[in-house]
Amino acid sequence: MKSPVLICGLISKSLVSPEDWTGEDNMNRAKIVLVLAVAATIAVFFGLGWHQHLSFEAVAASREWLTTLYAEQPVTITLAYFTVYVAIAALSIPGAAVMTLLGGAIFGLTVGTVVVSFASTLGATLAFLFARYLLRDFVQHKFAAYLAPVNRGMEKEGGFYLFAMRLVPALPFFAVNLVAALTPLRLWTYVWVSQLGMLPATIVYVNAGRELGSLQNLSGIVSPAFVISFVALGVLPLLSSRVLAAFRARRVQAGFEKPATFDRNLVVIGAGAAGLVSAYIGAAVKAKVTLIERHRMGGDCLNTGCVPSKALLRSAHLVADMKRAQEFGLAPVEPKVNFAAVMQRVKAVIAAVAPHDSIERYSGLGVDCRIGEARIVSPWCVEVDGEPITTRAIVIAAGARPLVPPIPGLATVHYRTSDTVWELEQLPRRMVVLGGGPIGCELAQCFARLGSKVIIVEMAPALLIREEPELAAQVAASLERDGVDIRLGTRAESAEGLGDGRGGDEGGRLRCSSGDQSVELGFDVLLVAVGRQPNITGYGLEELGIGAGAGAVVETDDYLATLHPNIYACGDVAGPYQFTHTAAHQAWYAAVNALFGQFKRFRADYRVIPRVTYTYPELASVGIGEREAREQGIPYEVTRYGIDDLDRAIVDGEARGDIKIITSAGSDTILGAHIVASNAGDLIAEFTLAMRHGLGLKKILSTIHAYPTMMEANKYVAGNWQREHAPQKLLSLVERYHAWRLQ
Repeated sequence: MKSPVLICGLISKSLVSPEDWTGEDNMNRAKIVLVLAVAATIAVFFGLGWHQHLSFEAVAASREWLTTLYAEQPVTITLAYFTVYVAIAALSIPGAAVMTLLGGAIFGLTVGTVVVSFASTLGATLAFLFARYLLRDFVQHKFAAYLAPVNRGMEKEGGFYLFAMRLVPALPFFAVNLVAALTPLRLWTYVWVSQLGMLPATIVYVNAGRELGSLQNLSGIVSPAFVISFVALGVLPLLSSRVLAAFRARRVQAGFEKPATFDRNLVVIGAGAAGLVSAYIGAAVKAKVTLIERHRMGGDCLNTGCVPSKALLRSAHLVADMKRAQEFGLAPVEPKVNFAAVMQRVKAVIAAVAPHDSIERYSGLGVDCRIGEARIVSPWCVEVDGEPITTRAIVIAAGARPLVPPIPGLATVHYRTSDTVWELEQLPRRMVVLGGGPIGCELAQCFARLGSKVIIVEMAPALLIREEPELAAQVAASLERDGVDIRLGTRAESAEGLGDGRGGDEGGRLRCSSGDQSVELGFDVLLVAVGRQPNITGYGLEELGIGAGAGAVVETDDYLATLHPNIYACGDVAGPYQFTHTAAHQAWYAAVNALFGQFKRFRADYRVIPRVTYTYPELASVGIGEREAREQGIPYEVTRYGIDDLDRAIVDGEARGDIKIITSAGSDTILGAHIVASNAGDLIAEFTLAMRHGLGLKKILSTIHAYPTMMEANKYVAGNWQREHAPQKLLSLVERYHAWRLQ
């Protein structure tokens, strides 16, 4: 009975807390006044003992008197009853069930149902509006990352969920109002669904109120059988949603003939990171799986992406380390780069990793591996070089390819991309890198350290534009120290090819504009690294009506299903991220939903996705940055720690870089972590783990980190946060206590 007062008190406390609320002062004052008014009203209500009149016994005792009064003054009593009911519902005061019984006793079934139905809906709507006005912004900002999937679900099926909750009288009336208010559910949807959803229980209670004199207590109404029947009724709209989805699928697939039997449980198109994991999961649960790859097993990551680029980075960074030999007390060294040998090592590394992704390995796991061109000819049939394979489900993991911008004259240049740069046989004397994103920066630094004269051309005002500006600036400064010429705010206008791009003296020219100035850049090799585009054409999606969504990726729902509910997409072809680890993460959802979706489907979770740019120093991030926090209106704080202060970094000669943590204002909840350091990709893992499992900076601070290690940096940044939030008043009292102890 005291809970509403306690809740209002807590709300009032949160409203006046400057670390929890931001915005205009008058808005905060209005909220405070409203909370205090509601709290005072509830306090008076309970303080004067009015709540005792809402007990079952009190209502039963006053039934005859109120019935007589209604017969004498029907309009007055009806309006009074309606007003009291609305007030009780709006203030979330316990007693709505008893008031409904009383309505049946006074007005009878028909009039009572009408009066109670509209009064309860109006009161619930007022409670909904109060809670939304007072709490929704705060809750949405405080838990934005966690509520994103909930918000999407409520926007799509919020009416179904609310209807189900309204049909179950065992759920507290005020709790349903509060939960709905914190979501993006539209007001009109809330009103009509509440009106309709509460109607069955209203009729039952009003009808029971007609026999109020014979009832002993509320348990005579809310019996187990009664609750079970309404729970079943509450599940009905959700089941209807499933039936509707099945109907839509049947309509979409009406033009295709479904086989009577199937050759496979799952066909996976593409043997990159996403496809390999999908096939692996399918085989692990004993499904019959066919994996189709048109080129090379392992996809881009093994053959042209992660593996070769990191192998090249290792050689390039070693060259830079050798040049620093004197810093470590060694004789100066001027390394001689044998580019052909470097590229041979890259190929050897690919060959060493290849068995992990090979046909032999996956065949041993039970996967039917095919090399050939796949084409989806129906929702249940995939052809491989013309041979049909029928299947219950399909996973599209077709990957992506380098994006080549429509620059006039580019076709005359033997340009390279992240796919073809590995074919170089000689170290280019001059290289122009078009694009200042992660791929462009990594390869630009590689070739600069190996001895090429490198120019980066980037349209944006900074490199690595998605990252925290001050940390990206440290990477840019490192590239410049390695001799990379960075041209920001520069647009490529046209290109002209003069050579074959194999390292000769006349590869070509790139004409660029920067503001009002034009410049012509000569190169032996032009590397186009402006991004990657998903492979969404050429294998039958158009014929099935599967379109492209935002970002030109295959359009999927939250469960990675396409227009056809048995066809899923994951990895680069599905977006929204183009990381190998995200592709593998998505593959689990795609494979499990494809194989077991008829029983249970899992919504893909993108809340905590780390990313790393493998330059020197590395730049790693997880979660949101300051820009995103401001755009989303999230109150936040920034805590920093300089790597130059870390003992292990000093010992290793790597005393450069920073850790930047974004936390909720006044809380140690981690919203984002951003690190620039020699091994930032390793350091980010602890923050990723903490965010994934809801651990704050205090937990990191209380964890023992081995000394001396780079990982201590994470503990020290947590320590900086703790010092900034030290209880100053308590410390002042402790200081006075210690001074007193000296006397």
